[in-house]
Amino acid sequence: MVTTVSFKKKPHSNGDATTHANGESKWSFLFSLTDLKSIKQNKEGMGWSYLVFCLKDDVKLPALHFHRGDSKPLIKCLEKHVALNESPDDERVLLVKTQKSLSQSFENLFDEPSYGLLQKWKKDPYIVTMGKFSKVTNYIVGSLRSSDPSNQRRPPSEMADFFNDTIPGLKINQQEEPGFEVITRIDLGKQPEVSRREPVSPEEWAKNMDSEGRILDVDYIKRLIFKGGLCHTLRKEAWKFLLGYFPWNSTKEERANLQKRKTDEYFRMKLQWKSVSEEQEKRNSRLRDYRSLIGYVQGMSDLLSPVLYVMENEVDAFWCFVSYMDQMHQNFEEQMQGMKTQLIQLSHLLRLLDSGFCSYLESQDSGYLYFCFRWLLIRFKREFSFQDILRLWEVMWTELPCQNFHLLLCCAILESEKQQIMDKHYGFNEILKHINELSMKIDVEYILCKAEAISMQMMNCKELPQTVSEILGIENSSVTPDSDTGEDESGAELNCPTSLYQSISTPVVAANGTRDGAPQTAETPSLTPA
Repeated sequence: MVTTVSFKKKPHSNGDATTHANGESKWSFLFSLTDLKSIKQNKEGMGWSYLVFCLKDDVKLPALHFHRGDSKPLIKCLEKHVALNESPDDERVLLVKTQKSLSQSFENLFDEPSYGLLQKWKKDPYIVTMGKFSKVTNYIVGSLRSSDPSNQRRPPSEMADFFNDTIPGLKINQQEEPGFEVITRIDLGKQPEVSRREPVSPEEWAKNMDSEGRILDVDYIKRLIFKGGLCHTLRKEAWKFLLGYFPWNSTKEERANLQKRKTDEYFRMKLQWKSVSEEQEKRNSRLRDYRSLIGYVQGMSDLLSPVLYVMENEVDAFWCFVSYMDQMHQNFEEQMQGMKTQLIQLSHLLRLLDSGFCSYLESQDSGYLYFCFRWLLIRFKREFSFQDILRLWEVMWTELPCQNFHLLLCCAILESEKQQIMDKHYGFNEILKHINELSMKIDVEYILCKAEAISMQMMNCKELPQTVSEILGIENSSVTPDSDTGEDESGAELNCPTSLYQSISTPVVAANGTRDGAPQTAETPSLTPA
Protein backbone atom coordinates (compact mmCIF):
# COMPACT_ATOMS: atom_id res chain seq x y z
CA MET A 1 0.00 0.00 0.00
CA VAL A 2 1.27 3.45 -0.90
CA THR A 3 0.21 6.37 1.31
CA THR A 4 0.09 9.69 -0.54
CA VAL A 5 -0.75 13.27 0.33
CA SER A 6 -1.34 16.19 -1.99
CA PHE A 7 -0.54 19.83 -1.47
CA LYS A 8 -3.68 21.93 -1.79
CA LYS A 9 -4.13 23.62 -5.11
CA LYS A 10 -6.97 25.44 -6.74
CA PRO A 11 -9.75 23.19 -8.03
CA HIS A 12 -9.32 22.13 -11.65
CA SER A 13 -11.44 20.43 -14.29
CA ASN A 14 -10.64 16.95 -13.01
CA GLY A 15 -10.93 17.71 -9.31
CA ASP A 16 -13.69 18.39 -6.88
CA ALA A 17 -13.40 21.04 -4.18
CA THR A 18 -16.20 19.58 -2.10
CA THR A 19 -15.93 16.98 0.60
CA HIS A 20 -16.83 13.49 -0.63
CA ALA A 21 -19.50 11.56 1.21
CA ASN A 22 -17.30 8.49 1.46
CA GLY A 23 -14.69 10.34 3.48
CA GLU A 24 -12.07 10.64 0.73
CA SER A 25 -9.90 13.72 0.53
CA LYS A 26 -11.58 16.55 -1.32
CA TRP A 27 -8.37 16.88 -3.32
CA SER A 28 -8.55 13.34 -4.73
CA PHE A 29 -9.09 12.86 -8.43
CA LEU A 30 -9.66 10.12 -10.97
CA PHE A 31 -8.91 9.68 -14.65
CA SER A 32 -8.83 6.95 -17.28
CA LEU A 33 -5.45 5.49 -18.24
CA THR A 34 -6.48 5.92 -21.86
CA ASP A 35 -6.34 9.68 -21.26
CA LEU A 36 -2.85 9.64 -19.76
CA LYS A 37 -0.14 11.38 -21.80
CA SER A 38 2.89 11.48 -19.49
CA ILE A 39 4.11 11.23 -15.91
CA LYS A 40 6.67 13.59 -14.38
CA GLN A 41 8.66 12.32 -11.42
CA ASN A 42 11.42 13.68 -9.27
CA LYS A 43 14.69 11.82 -8.84
CA GLU A 44 16.14 10.34 -5.66
CA GLY A 45 17.74 12.76 -3.23
CA MET A 46 15.37 15.59 -4.17
CA GLY A 47 13.04 15.46 -1.15
CA TRP A 48 9.74 13.61 -1.05
CA SER A 49 9.02 11.48 -4.06
CA TYR A 50 6.18 12.82 -6.17
CA LEU A 51 4.38 12.22 -9.48
CA VAL A 52 2.56 14.66 -11.73
CA PHE A 53 0.11 13.17 -14.24
CA CYS A 54 -0.42 15.02 -17.50
CA LEU A 55 -3.46 14.08 -19.59
CA LYS A 56 -3.82 14.16 -23.36
CA ASP A 57 -5.73 17.43 -23.23
CA ASP A 58 -2.66 18.92 -21.47
CA VAL A 59 -4.44 19.07 -18.12
CA LYS A 60 -1.93 18.59 -15.28
CA LEU A 61 -3.33 16.99 -12.16
CA PRO A 62 -2.11 17.92 -8.65
CA ALA A 63 1.18 16.36 -7.67
CA LEU A 64 1.00 13.16 -5.66
CA HIS A 65 3.57 13.29 -2.84
CA PHE A 66 4.68 10.01 -1.28
CA HIS A 67 5.16 10.60 2.42
CA ARG A 68 6.31 7.02 3.04
CA GLY A 69 8.39 5.07 0.57
CA ASP A 70 8.61 6.25 -3.02
CA SER A 71 6.66 6.24 -6.28
CA LYS A 72 8.26 3.10 -7.75
CA PRO A 73 5.51 0.66 -6.67
CA LEU A 74 2.88 2.82 -8.33
CA ILE A 75 4.94 3.17 -11.52
CA LYS A 76 5.45 -0.59 -11.58
CA CYS A 77 1.73 -1.13 -11.21
CA LEU A 78 0.95 1.33 -14.03
CA GLU A 79 3.40 -0.43 -16.34
CA LYS A 80 1.16 -3.50 -16.20
CA HIS A 81 -1.46 -1.54 -18.11
CA VAL A 82 0.40 1.05 -20.20
CA ALA A 83 3.82 1.17 -21.83
CA LEU A 84 6.05 3.88 -20.30
CA ASN A 85 9.22 5.17 -21.97
CA GLU A 86 11.65 7.79 -20.70
CA SER A 87 11.41 11.06 -22.60
CA PRO A 88 14.52 11.85 -24.69
CA ASP A 89 14.18 15.51 -23.69
CA ASP A 90 13.70 15.12 -19.95
CA GLU A 91 14.76 12.06 -17.98
CA ARG A 92 12.22 12.92 -15.29
CA VAL A 93 9.30 12.46 -17.71
CA LEU A 94 7.80 9.10 -18.63
CA LEU A 95 5.84 9.12 -21.87
CA VAL A 96 2.87 6.82 -22.45
CA LYS A 97 3.54 4.86 -25.60
CA THR A 98 0.54 4.62 -27.93
CA GLN A 99 0.42 1.50 -30.06
CA LYS A 100 -0.96 1.90 -33.55
CA SER A 101 -3.68 -0.55 -34.47
CA LEU A 102 -3.50 -2.89 -37.43
CA SER A 103 -6.15 -0.83 -39.13
CA GLN A 104 -3.89 2.22 -39.07
CA SER A 105 -1.13 0.17 -40.67
CA PHE A 106 -3.47 -0.87 -43.42
CA GLU A 107 -4.65 2.68 -43.96
CA ASN A 108 -1.03 3.67 -44.51
CA LEU A 109 -0.46 0.65 -46.74
CA PHE A 110 -3.44 1.41 -48.93
CA ASP A 111 -3.01 5.17 -48.82
CA GLU A 112 -6.78 5.23 -48.96
CA PRO A 113 -8.61 8.56 -49.01
CA SER A 114 -10.72 9.29 -45.95
CA TYR A 115 -14.24 8.48 -47.09
CA GLY A 116 -17.08 9.31 -44.72
CA LEU A 117 -17.53 6.42 -42.32
CA LEU A 118 -21.32 6.62 -42.41
CA GLN A 119 -21.37 6.67 -46.21
CA LYS A 120 -19.14 3.60 -46.34
CA TRP A 121 -21.26 1.79 -43.79
CA LYS A 122 -24.38 2.40 -45.87
CA LYS A 123 -22.67 0.98 -48.94
CA ASP A 124 -21.28 -2.13 -47.29
CA PRO A 125 -20.86 -2.51 -43.52
CA TYR A 126 -19.12 -5.84 -44.11
CA ILE A 127 -16.21 -4.31 -45.95
CA VAL A 128 -15.82 -1.32 -43.63
CA THR A 129 -15.53 -3.87 -40.85
CA MET A 130 -12.47 -5.34 -42.47
CA GLY A 131 -10.60 -2.07 -42.41
CA LYS A 132 -11.69 -1.08 -38.90
CA PHE A 133 -11.72 -4.43 -37.14
CA SER A 134 -8.45 -4.02 -35.29
CA LYS A 135 -9.63 -0.72 -33.81
CA VAL A 136 -12.76 -2.41 -32.52
CA THR A 137 -10.91 -5.34 -30.95
CA ASN A 138 -8.25 -3.13 -29.38
CA TYR A 139 -10.94 -0.85 -27.99
CA ILE A 140 -12.95 -3.69 -26.49
CA VAL A 141 -9.90 -5.50 -25.15
CA GLY A 142 -8.71 -2.27 -23.59
CA SER A 143 -12.09 -1.88 -21.93
CA LEU A 144 -12.10 -5.43 -20.63
CA ARG A 145 -8.58 -5.21 -19.27
CA SER A 146 -9.47 -2.71 -16.60
CA SER A 147 -7.61 -4.44 -13.86
CA ASP A 148 -7.24 -4.39 -10.12
CA PRO A 149 -10.23 -2.67 -8.49
CA SER A 150 -7.86 -0.99 -6.03
CA ASN A 151 -6.46 0.97 -8.97
CA GLN A 152 -9.85 1.65 -10.58
CA ARG A 153 -11.74 4.60 -9.16
CA ARG A 154 -14.65 4.60 -11.63
CA PRO A 155 -17.87 3.54 -9.81
CA PRO A 156 -19.49 0.30 -11.00
CA SER A 157 -22.72 2.05 -11.93
CA GLU A 158 -20.77 4.48 -14.09
CA MET A 159 -18.96 1.60 -15.81
CA ALA A 160 -22.29 -0.10 -16.48
CA ASP A 161 -23.52 3.08 -18.13
CA PHE A 162 -20.32 3.17 -20.17
CA PHE A 163 -20.93 -0.29 -21.59
CA ASN A 164 -24.54 0.60 -22.28
CA ASP A 165 -23.34 3.64 -24.25
CA THR A 166 -20.85 1.45 -26.12
CA ILE A 167 -23.72 -0.73 -27.35
CA PRO A 168 -26.65 1.69 -27.79
CA GLY A 169 -30.06 0.19 -27.33
CA LEU A 170 -28.91 -2.84 -25.36
CA LYS A 171 -31.54 -3.70 -22.77
CA ILE A 172 -31.05 -6.90 -20.80
CA ASN A 173 -33.19 -7.76 -17.79
CA GLN A 174 -33.32 -4.23 -16.46
CA GLN A 175 -35.92 -3.81 -13.75
CA GLU A 176 -37.93 -0.61 -13.80
CA GLU A 177 -38.89 -0.98 -10.14
CA PRO A 178 -36.00 -1.96 -7.86
CA GLY A 179 -36.92 -4.61 -5.34
CA PHE A 180 -39.46 -6.39 -7.55
CA GLU A 181 -38.63 -9.27 -9.84
CA VAL A 182 -40.64 -11.73 -11.88
CA ILE A 183 -39.08 -15.17 -11.54
CA THR A 184 -40.04 -18.05 -13.81
CA ARG A 185 -38.34 -21.32 -12.97
CA ILE A 186 -38.32 -24.27 -15.35
CA ASP A 187 -36.92 -27.59 -14.27
CA LEU A 188 -34.35 -28.55 -16.90
CA GLY A 189 -33.52 -31.78 -15.14
CA LYS A 190 -30.03 -33.10 -14.58
CA GLN A 191 -27.34 -32.34 -17.11
CA PRO A 192 -26.43 -35.49 -19.07
CA GLU A 193 -22.92 -36.84 -18.72
CA VAL A 194 -21.04 -36.68 -22.00
CA SER A 195 -17.51 -37.26 -23.20
CA ARG A 196 -15.49 -36.61 -26.33
CA ARG A 197 -13.66 -38.83 -28.76
CA GLU A 198 -10.33 -38.66 -30.52
CA PRO A 199 -9.89 -36.32 -33.50
CA VAL A 200 -10.97 -37.55 -36.91
CA SER A 201 -8.05 -39.42 -38.48
CA PRO A 202 -6.98 -39.34 -42.16
CA GLU A 203 -8.15 -42.96 -42.43
CA GLU A 204 -11.65 -42.11 -41.19
CA TRP A 205 -11.81 -39.16 -43.56
CA ALA A 206 -10.72 -41.27 -46.56
CA LYS A 207 -13.19 -44.05 -45.73
CA ASN A 208 -16.05 -41.58 -46.00
CA MET A 209 -15.21 -40.66 -49.62
CA ASP A 210 -16.21 -42.46 -52.80
CA SER A 211 -13.90 -43.17 -55.72
CA GLU A 212 -14.46 -39.66 -57.13
CA GLY A 213 -13.60 -37.96 -53.84
CA ARG A 214 -17.19 -37.09 -52.89
CA ILE A 215 -18.17 -37.11 -49.20
CA LEU A 216 -20.49 -40.10 -48.71
CA ASP A 217 -22.25 -39.08 -45.49
CA VAL A 218 -21.95 -35.38 -44.67
CA ASP A 219 -23.98 -35.59 -41.46
CA TYR A 220 -21.85 -38.46 -40.16
CA ILE A 221 -18.54 -36.72 -40.82
CA LYS A 222 -19.87 -33.54 -39.19
CA ARG A 223 -20.82 -35.55 -36.11
CA LEU A 224 -17.34 -37.01 -35.96
CA ILE A 225 -15.79 -33.54 -36.18
CA PHE A 226 -18.15 -32.17 -33.54
CA LYS A 227 -17.33 -34.95 -31.10
CA GLY A 228 -13.55 -34.92 -31.54
CA GLY A 229 -12.32 -32.26 -33.92
CA LEU A 230 -9.83 -32.96 -36.69
CA CYS A 231 -6.33 -34.36 -36.92
CA HIS A 232 -4.17 -31.39 -37.89
CA THR A 233 -3.10 -32.97 -41.19
CA LEU A 234 -6.77 -32.95 -42.26
CA ARG A 235 -7.54 -29.35 -41.43
CA LYS A 236 -6.18 -27.86 -44.64
CA GLU A 237 -8.73 -29.85 -46.64
CA ALA A 238 -11.61 -30.22 -44.17
CA TRP A 239 -11.78 -26.53 -43.20
CA LYS A 240 -12.56 -25.66 -46.82
CA PHE A 241 -15.72 -27.77 -46.51
CA LEU A 242 -16.62 -26.46 -43.05
CA LEU A 243 -16.24 -22.83 -44.14
CA GLY A 244 -18.21 -23.29 -47.35
CA TYR A 245 -15.33 -22.82 -49.80
CA PHE A 246 -15.76 -26.40 -51.06
CA PRO A 247 -19.30 -27.76 -51.60
CA TRP A 248 -19.87 -30.89 -49.53
CA ASN A 249 -21.18 -32.81 -52.56
CA SER A 250 -18.30 -31.89 -54.88
CA THR A 251 -15.90 -34.37 -56.46
CA LYS A 252 -12.13 -34.12 -56.26
CA GLU A 253 -11.98 -32.95 -59.87
CA GLU A 254 -14.65 -30.29 -59.30
CA ARG A 255 -12.75 -28.98 -56.29
CA ALA A 256 -9.52 -28.80 -58.28
CA ASN A 257 -11.27 -26.80 -61.02
CA LEU A 258 -12.84 -24.52 -58.41
CA GLN A 259 -9.47 -23.83 -56.81
CA LYS A 260 -7.97 -23.02 -60.19
CA ARG A 261 -10.76 -20.53 -60.99
CA LYS A 262 -10.52 -18.94 -57.55
CA THR A 263 -6.74 -18.67 -57.80
CA ASP A 264 -6.99 -16.95 -61.18
CA GLU A 265 -9.68 -14.63 -59.87
CA TYR A 266 -7.65 -13.75 -56.80
CA PHE A 267 -4.49 -12.77 -58.68
CA ARG A 268 -6.49 -10.99 -61.37
CA MET A 269 -8.16 -8.86 -58.71
CA LYS A 270 -4.84 -8.28 -57.00
CA LEU A 271 -3.26 -7.11 -60.26
CA GLN A 272 -6.21 -4.83 -60.99
CA TRP A 273 -6.02 -3.40 -57.51
CA LYS A 274 -2.39 -2.46 -57.98
CA SER A 275 -3.00 -0.77 -61.33
CA VAL A 276 -6.40 0.86 -60.94
CA SER A 277 -6.57 4.61 -60.47
CA GLU A 278 -8.37 6.29 -57.61
CA GLU A 279 -11.27 7.45 -59.81
CA GLN A 280 -11.74 4.00 -61.30
CA GLU A 281 -11.66 2.54 -57.82
CA LYS A 282 -14.50 4.78 -56.70
CA ARG A 283 -16.64 3.60 -59.62
CA ASN A 284 -15.81 -0.04 -59.01
CA SER A 285 -17.05 -0.76 -55.50
CA ARG A 286 -16.61 -4.51 -55.88
CA LEU A 287 -12.94 -4.16 -56.70
CA ARG A 288 -12.44 -1.75 -53.81
CA ASP A 289 -14.15 -4.22 -51.49
CA TYR A 290 -11.89 -7.08 -52.56
CA ARG A 291 -8.88 -4.81 -52.29
CA SER A 292 -9.64 -4.21 -48.64
CA LEU A 293 -10.04 -7.93 -48.04
CA ILE A 294 -6.77 -8.80 -49.77
CA GLY A 295 -4.91 -6.25 -47.71
CA TYR A 296 -6.50 -7.60 -44.57
CA VAL A 297 -5.36 -11.13 -45.45
CA GLN A 298 -1.82 -9.81 -45.81
CA GLY A 299 -1.95 -8.18 -42.43
CA MET A 300 -3.73 -10.90 -40.45
CA SER A 301 -6.07 -10.41 -37.52
CA ASP A 302 -7.63 -12.30 -34.68
CA LEU A 303 -10.03 -14.06 -37.02
CA LEU A 304 -7.67 -14.50 -39.96
CA SER A 305 -4.49 -15.82 -38.33
CA PRO A 306 -5.77 -19.37 -37.60
CA VAL A 307 -7.18 -19.65 -41.13
CA LEU A 308 -3.94 -18.49 -42.73
CA TYR A 309 -1.93 -20.78 -40.48
CA VAL A 310 -3.93 -23.84 -41.52
CA MET A 311 -4.22 -23.00 -45.23
CA GLU A 312 -0.53 -22.09 -45.59
CA ASN A 313 -1.16 -19.92 -48.66
CA GLU A 314 -2.83 -16.58 -49.19
CA VAL A 315 -5.25 -17.68 -51.92
CA ASP A 316 -7.03 -20.41 -49.98
CA ALA A 317 -6.83 -18.36 -46.80
CA PHE A 318 -8.45 -15.41 -48.59
CA TRP A 319 -11.44 -17.36 -49.89
CA CYS A 320 -11.93 -19.25 -46.62
CA PHE A 321 -11.73 -15.96 -44.76
CA VAL A 322 -14.34 -14.42 -47.07
CA SER A 323 -16.65 -17.33 -46.23
CA TYR A 324 -15.92 -16.95 -42.51
CA MET A 325 -16.71 -13.24 -42.59
CA ASP A 326 -20.03 -14.04 -44.26
CA GLN A 327 -20.86 -15.67 -40.92
CA MET A 328 -19.27 -13.02 -38.72
CA HIS A 329 -19.91 -9.68 -40.43
CA GLN A 330 -22.98 -8.87 -38.33
CA ASN A 331 -20.69 -8.55 -35.31
CA PHE A 332 -19.21 -5.39 -36.82
CA GLU A 333 -22.16 -3.54 -38.29
CA GLU A 334 -22.49 0.15 -37.53
CA GLN A 335 -25.21 -0.18 -34.89
CA MET A 336 -23.69 -3.41 -33.53
CA GLN A 337 -27.06 -5.10 -33.90
CA GLY A 338 -25.44 -8.51 -34.21
CA MET A 339 -23.64 -8.10 -30.89
CA LYS A 340 -26.75 -6.75 -29.17
CA THR A 341 -28.78 -9.70 -30.41
CA GLN A 342 -26.22 -12.24 -29.19
CA LEU A 343 -25.92 -10.67 -25.75
CA ILE A 344 -29.71 -10.65 -25.37
CA GLN A 345 -29.91 -14.27 -26.55
CA LEU A 346 -27.15 -15.23 -24.14
CA SER A 347 -29.10 -13.59 -21.32
CA HIS A 348 -32.19 -15.68 -22.17
CA LEU A 349 -30.17 -18.90 -22.16
CA LEU A 350 -28.30 -18.11 -18.95
CA ARG A 351 -31.51 -17.10 -17.17
CA LEU A 352 -33.13 -20.40 -18.12
CA LEU A 353 -30.03 -22.28 -16.98
CA ASP A 354 -29.63 -20.41 -13.67
CA SER A 355 -31.97 -17.53 -12.88
CA GLY A 356 -30.35 -17.06 -9.45
CA PHE A 357 -26.95 -16.42 -11.00
CA CYS A 358 -28.49 -13.93 -13.44
CA SER A 359 -30.14 -12.09 -10.57
CA TYR A 360 -26.81 -11.93 -8.75
CA LEU A 361 -25.08 -10.48 -11.83
CA GLU A 362 -27.80 -7.86 -12.14
CA SER A 363 -27.39 -6.92 -8.48
CA GLN A 364 -23.72 -6.20 -9.24
CA ASP A 365 -24.44 -4.03 -12.32
CA SER A 366 -23.27 -6.92 -14.49
CA GLY A 367 -26.57 -7.91 -16.05
CA TYR A 368 -25.53 -6.65 -19.46
CA LEU A 369 -23.02 -9.56 -19.70
CA TYR A 370 -20.55 -7.13 -21.26
CA PHE A 371 -17.69 -9.28 -19.96
CA CYS A 372 -18.71 -11.78 -22.68
CA PHE A 373 -18.34 -9.15 -25.41
CA ARG A 374 -14.85 -10.19 -26.47
CA TRP A 375 -15.84 -13.87 -26.44
CA LEU A 376 -18.61 -13.22 -28.93
CA LEU A 377 -16.88 -10.57 -31.01
CA ILE A 378 -13.92 -12.73 -32.07
CA ARG A 379 -15.24 -16.19 -31.14
CA PHE A 380 -13.09 -16.80 -28.05
CA LYS A 381 -9.88 -16.15 -30.01
CA ARG A 382 -8.12 -14.56 -27.00
CA GLU A 383 -9.50 -16.91 -24.38
CA PHE A 384 -7.84 -20.15 -25.56
CA SER A 385 -4.42 -21.16 -26.77
CA PHE A 386 -3.84 -21.14 -30.53
CA GLN A 387 -4.12 -24.92 -30.86
CA ASP A 388 -7.27 -24.98 -28.73
CA ILE A 389 -8.85 -22.33 -30.95
CA LEU A 390 -8.27 -24.52 -34.00
CA ARG A 391 -10.19 -27.29 -32.22
CA LEU A 392 -12.94 -25.00 -30.92
CA TRP A 393 -13.61 -23.29 -34.25
CA GLU A 394 -13.84 -26.48 -36.29
CA VAL A 395 -16.30 -27.87 -33.77
CA MET A 396 -18.44 -24.72 -33.98
CA TRP A 397 -18.31 -24.74 -37.79
CA THR A 398 -20.17 -28.08 -37.88
CA GLU A 399 -23.23 -26.11 -36.69
CA LEU A 400 -23.99 -28.98 -34.30
CA PRO A 401 -25.76 -29.84 -32.12
CA CYS A 402 -27.94 -26.74 -32.55
CA GLN A 403 -27.93 -23.15 -33.66
CA ASN A 404 -25.84 -20.66 -31.68
CA PHE A 405 -23.73 -23.30 -29.97
CA HIS A 406 -21.18 -20.58 -29.23
CA LEU A 407 -23.71 -19.04 -26.82
CA LEU A 408 -23.90 -22.33 -24.94
CA LEU A 409 -20.10 -22.28 -24.72
CA CYS A 410 -20.45 -18.92 -22.97
CA CYS A 411 -23.04 -20.44 -20.62
CA ALA A 412 -20.70 -23.36 -19.89
CA ILE A 413 -17.82 -21.04 -18.96
CA LEU A 414 -20.02 -18.81 -16.80
CA GLU A 415 -21.63 -21.77 -15.03
CA SER A 416 -18.18 -23.15 -14.28
CA GLU A 417 -17.19 -19.84 -12.65
CA LYS A 418 -20.51 -19.15 -10.92
CA GLN A 419 -19.62 -20.68 -7.57
CA GLN A 420 -16.43 -18.67 -7.14
CA ILE A 421 -18.10 -15.43 -8.25
CA MET A 422 -21.02 -15.84 -5.86
CA ASP A 423 -19.20 -17.45 -2.92
CA LYS A 424 -16.61 -14.67 -2.87
CA HIS A 425 -19.27 -12.00 -3.36
CA TYR A 426 -17.55 -10.50 -6.37
CA GLY A 427 -18.71 -7.05 -7.31
CA PHE A 428 -18.65 -5.31 -10.68
CA ASN A 429 -14.89 -4.82 -10.89
CA GLU A 430 -14.05 -8.23 -9.45
CA ILE A 431 -16.34 -10.00 -11.94
CA LEU A 432 -14.80 -8.12 -14.83
CA LYS A 433 -11.28 -8.84 -13.61
CA HIS A 434 -11.99 -12.50 -12.89
CA ILE A 435 -13.53 -13.20 -16.30
CA ASN A 436 -10.72 -11.38 -18.08
CA GLU A 437 -8.10 -13.40 -16.20
CA LEU A 438 -9.62 -16.67 -17.42
CA SER A 439 -7.82 -16.09 -20.71
CA MET A 440 -5.57 -19.07 -21.58
CA LYS A 441 -6.73 -20.93 -18.47
CA ILE A 442 -9.88 -22.62 -19.80
CA ASP A 443 -9.89 -26.34 -20.58
CA VAL A 444 -11.34 -26.46 -24.10
CA GLU A 445 -12.35 -30.15 -23.95
CA TYR A 446 -14.12 -29.70 -20.63
CA ILE A 447 -16.02 -26.64 -21.84
CA LEU A 448 -17.03 -28.37 -25.08
CA CYS A 449 -18.42 -31.28 -23.06
CA LYS A 450 -20.25 -29.00 -20.67
CA ALA A 451 -21.76 -26.92 -23.49
CA GLU A 452 -22.90 -30.09 -25.24
CA ALA A 453 -24.48 -31.32 -22.01
CA ILE A 454 -26.32 -28.02 -21.65
CA SER A 455 -27.62 -28.31 -25.21
CA MET A 456 -28.95 -31.82 -24.50
CA GLN A 457 -30.44 -30.64 -21.23
CA MET A 458 -32.35 -27.87 -22.98
CA MET A 459 -33.41 -29.95 -25.97
CA ASN A 460 -34.82 -32.60 -23.65
CA CYS A 461 -36.84 -30.05 -21.67
CA LYS A 462 -40.58 -30.43 -22.23
CA GLU A 463 -41.33 -26.84 -21.18
CA LEU A 464 -38.64 -25.05 -23.16
CA PRO A 465 -39.66 -21.40 -23.68
CA GLN A 466 -40.42 -20.44 -27.25
CA THR A 467 -37.70 -17.77 -27.19
CA VAL A 468 -35.06 -20.32 -26.27
CA SER A 469 -36.41 -22.76 -28.87
CA GLU A 470 -35.92 -20.11 -31.54
CA ILE A 471 -32.41 -19.27 -30.34
CA LEU A 472 -31.36 -22.92 -30.50
CA GLY A 473 -33.25 -23.59 -33.74
CA ILE A 474 -35.70 -26.05 -32.21
CA GLU A 475 -39.00 -26.06 -34.08
CA ASN A 476 -41.01 -27.59 -31.26
CA SER A 477 -40.35 -27.14 -27.53
CA SER A 478 -42.02 -30.40 -26.47
CA VAL A 479 -39.15 -32.82 -26.82
CA THR A 480 -39.19 -36.21 -25.16
CA PRO A 481 -35.93 -37.01 -23.32
CA ASP A 482 -35.56 -40.45 -24.89
CA SER A 483 -36.07 -39.34 -28.49
CA ASP A 484 -33.35 -40.57 -30.84
CA THR A 485 -35.06 -39.57 -34.05
CA GLY A 486 -35.43 -35.86 -33.47
CA GLU A 487 -39.21 -36.19 -33.17
CA ASP A 488 -41.61 -35.59 -30.31
CA GLU A 489 -44.79 -37.49 -29.65
CA SER A 490 -46.68 -35.40 -32.19
CA GLY A 491 -44.06 -36.02 -34.88
CA ALA A 492 -42.57 -32.50 -34.92
CA GLU A 493 -38.98 -32.50 -36.13
CA LEU A 494 -36.01 -30.67 -34.67
CA ASN A 495 -33.43 -28.69 -36.58
CA CYS A 496 -30.78 -29.82 -34.10
CA PRO A 497 -30.13 -33.55 -34.46
CA THR A 498 -30.43 -35.54 -31.26
CA SER A 499 -29.05 -38.53 -33.19
CA LEU A 500 -25.64 -36.96 -32.77
CA TYR A 501 -24.26 -40.03 -31.05
CA GLN A 502 -25.53 -42.68 -33.44
CA SER A 503 -22.97 -44.68 -35.41
CA ILE A 504 -20.03 -43.20 -33.51
CA SER A 505 -18.28 -46.10 -31.85
CA THR A 506 -14.65 -44.99 -31.93
CA PRO A 507 -12.70 -44.53 -28.66
CA VAL A 508 -13.59 -41.48 -26.61
CA VAL A 509 -11.14 -39.12 -24.95
CA ALA A 510 -12.03 -37.39 -21.70
CA ALA A 511 -10.82 -33.91 -20.91
CA ASN A 512 -8.25 -35.39 -18.53
CA GLY A 513 -6.80 -37.51 -21.33
CA THR A 514 -8.25 -40.87 -20.28
CA ARG A 515 -9.70 -43.19 -22.90
CA ASP A 516 -12.67 -45.48 -23.06
CA GLY A 517 -13.17 -48.02 -25.80
CA ALA A 518 -16.95 -48.10 -25.33
CA PRO A 519 -19.19 -46.59 -28.04
CA GLN A 520 -19.90 -42.88 -27.61
CA THR A 521 -23.34 -42.37 -26.08
CA ALA A 522 -25.09 -39.79 -23.99
CA GLU A 523 -24.37 -41.92 -20.93
CA THR A 524 -20.57 -41.86 -21.10
CA PRO A 525 -18.70 -40.72 -17.98
CA SER A 526 -18.74 -37.12 -16.85
CA LEU A 527 -15.71 -34.94 -17.44
CA THR A 528 -13.84 -32.73 -15.06
CA PRO A 529 -11.10 -30.24 -15.90
CA ALA A 530 -7.59 -31.66 -16.01
